[in-house]
Amino acid sequence: MRTWIKSPTAALCGASGASGIVVESDRIVEVLGPGTEPAAAVDCIYDATDMVLIPGLINTHHHYYQTLTRTLPEALNKSLFSWLKSLYPIWARLDEQMVIVATELACCELMLSGCTTSSDHHYLFPAGASHAIDAQVEAVKKVGIRSVLTRGSMSLGEDQGGLPPVTAVQNEDTILLDCERVIADYHDPDSGSMLQIALAPCSPFSVSKELMQNTADLARTHGVRLHTHLAETHDETAYCLREFGSTPLDYLEQVGWLTDDVWLAHGIHFCAEEIQKLGQAGVGITHCPSSNMVLGSGLCPTLELERAGCALGLGVDGS
Repeated sequence: MRTWIKSPTAALCGASGASGIVVESDRIVEVLGPGTEPAAAVDCIYDATDMVLIPGLINTHHHYYQTLTRTLPEALNKSLFSWLKSLYPIWARLDEQMVIVATELACCELMLSGCTTSSDHHYLFPAGASHAIDAQVEAVKKVGIRSVLTRGSMSLGEDQGGLPPVTAVQNEDTILLDCERVIADYHDPDSGSMLQIALAPCSPFSVSKELMQNTADLARTHGVRLHTHLAETHDETAYCLREFGSTPLDYLEQVGWLTDDVWLAHGIHFCAEEIQKLGQAGVGITHCPSSNMVLGSGLCPTLELERAGCALGLGVDGS
């Protein structure tokens, strides 16, 4: 099937007045200059006059399940740690049907905004949602959005110095076994893949050092990427200094995560030396401006990170 998207007012791939693009199956095969026509016959012409042709937007960090609690009064006007503590008891009662509904809604909203590729960071696996990634796979396939679903994890509950209730965390052996399972069941590394899996401990303060290291080893064994939150708030920095005797970035380096198969959400509180270290390592950063504004977390130094060599993405970070 060859489709000519014809005569857009403007196109990111060319100047105004271009004749558009030709799509064959799921690939762009021709970019047409002004006044030119396709090299071969087309099956369909889509008149894009008075339209602007842009690539699909890419969302590199989200939490689809949070769609269900985005207007909860108890969670308003709070900083990150207080916000999380007000919501974790509710999130700990998630079940797989809730995950499906939240994922479908979040993905439909994304697609209506022009987003065609999205990564979700799902790290909550209470008893009712132990197969949450399977539920998400069902939902994203139904909606049709290209997806990177990250099998997140939390292993430290309130009784071990973490933030979530114990009912929201999992045993580390259980986490690693399920990570391996979902990679085997769902990860498609091929060109044009519509579904990939990455591994994503929630944060340095929600899992053990051993789980951070073992997750990295598992991801590299199977050729998948790694993701986590880092340097979002001053509270996180204080926690890492207190518990690990190091900054969040130094801790990340200690556990083998300062590499080019890693991307981080937020990346707000880095000093100049750390920014250079991130760029040299080729670590990616997701900038989440709306979330950072709502929680008052701070401003990501995007220009400095990009100049240092980091790939920068945009993230919704919850609905």
